[in-house]
Amino acid sequence: MSEPDTPRTLPYRPDPAYCELAMCRNFSFLHGASHPEELIAQAARLGLSGVTLIDRNSLAGVVRAHMAAKEAGIAYAPGYRLVFADKTPDIPVWPEDRKVYGNLCELLTLGKRRAPKGGFHLMLDDFLALGRGLLMAVLPGARLDKTLTACLTSLKQAYPDYVHLALVRRYGSTDQRRMAHITETARRLDIPTVAVGDVLYHHPDRWPLQDVLTCIREHAKLTDIGRRLEPNAERHLHAPEEMFRLFAGSEAALIRTQALFKRIRFSLDELRYQYPEGPIFEELGGIPLPSQQALEKLVAIGLERRYPDGAPQKVLAAIAHETQLIAKLAYAPYFLTVYDIVRFARSQGILCQGRGSVANSVVCYCLGITEVDPEKVDLLFERFISEERQEPPDVDFEHERREEVIQYIYRKYGRERAGLTATVIIYRARSTIRDVGKVFELSEDAITALSGTRWGSSSRDIGLADVERAGLNSK
Repeated sequence: MSEPDTPRTLPYRPDPAYCELAMCRNFSFLHGASHPEELIAQAARLGLSGVTLIDRNSLAGVVRAHMAAKEAGIAYAPGYRLVFADKTPDIPVWPEDRKVYGNLCELLTLGKRRAPKGGFHLMLDDFLALGRGLLMAVLPGARLDKTLTACLTSLKQAYPDYVHLALVRRYGSTDQRRMAHITETARRLDIPTVAVGDVLYHHPDRWPLQDVLTCIREHAKLTDIGRRLEPNAERHLHAPEEMFRLFAGSEAALIRTQALFKRIRFSLDELRYQYPEGPIFEELGGIPLPSQQALEKLVAIGLERRYPDGAPQKVLAAIAHETQLIAKLAYAPYFLTVYDIVRFARSQGILCQGRGSVANSVVCYCLGITEVDPEKVDLLFERFISEERQEPPDVDFEHERREEVIQYIYRKYGRERAGLTATVIIYRARSTIRDVGKVFELSEDAITALSGTRWGSSSRDIGLADVERAGLNSK
């Protein structure tokens, strides 16, 4: 009679905590198939201990991801995926602190300004010169050759404590051999490995959409795209327990994700407007003054100009309240900068008018930013700025001559201290149907008929269900 089976002693493994360091969202146009909010919400549902989202040569989606992570209650840090113009492998990077984030933005600007609109041109030598303070994990390409070794050697010499080698599963027949090769390369060069999912979408159901995006990006039809498509639906977020199963034998690379994540001390909450201190105005005798003092003097000059016979008590009380709140929020440099720009615009005959909530400010009226007399309206300054909102207001300029104002800002404050905000273009319904229709080889008549069923909606309102209703599917 045989003895009963005794339970095997399993090797000790810590709690399966895991940070996903490489998630691509749809701001990597035609690469990522999920919105930042979807990725963040899924990561929270799966119980990941932290996430970073990295877009290709862009920081465009970091704010939406930051806000989504706050709402979901999950730790988040901004990242960035450098895609080089030479044969250098892609390198996800993360800024260690606020100063390094500024350096990263300069690196991004360098790559953008070198290339035509929509392009990016950065070489490994640029990164070796300007990448100090950036945590990094080199993503091995399709071929594990001398190029990878040379890149890692150069990076380790330049930034010895910041370089990692990403360990990624591709779920193919050579996967185990490939991972063993990567691990051996890291051991030989004394570089730590870190596990990443290299995620393209939040859920396996998005695999068909990702295929369609690939076809559009490659200008190919689904029938002839071939091996350029992802071979499986595994480029989605995995739960920590699943990652430990998938990376069995490489648990240290998974545990290391948390150590790397903890080194990213930068948060977007640290970003603030930084305006020039001690500005010089001829109205104040050409003498540099502290910003709050300069603002109060300019308001006094404007008050006398607006009310030559003396200001009413209502206006004086409002000025006292506003200047006190401006001092508390440290917004005086902002008001002085806007005053300077508005003064230039008016001197050139450029239409410029504070509107909306700006009309609730006596300070803006005295500075000439708005022409609404606060004596004749009921003021609510907190509609303009408030301690709770903690963000400065904006002012509009005549759009036909806005470029003149921009060039003045560059001349006065320097191009290195001024920047333009970007707008993100999204697919509209008709262009979505047209591009997807080409992927599925629909006739022009069919595409036109489908386009006619939609009007004025965005791609957020269109899914593969619309294609499936036409009897099509990508799988």
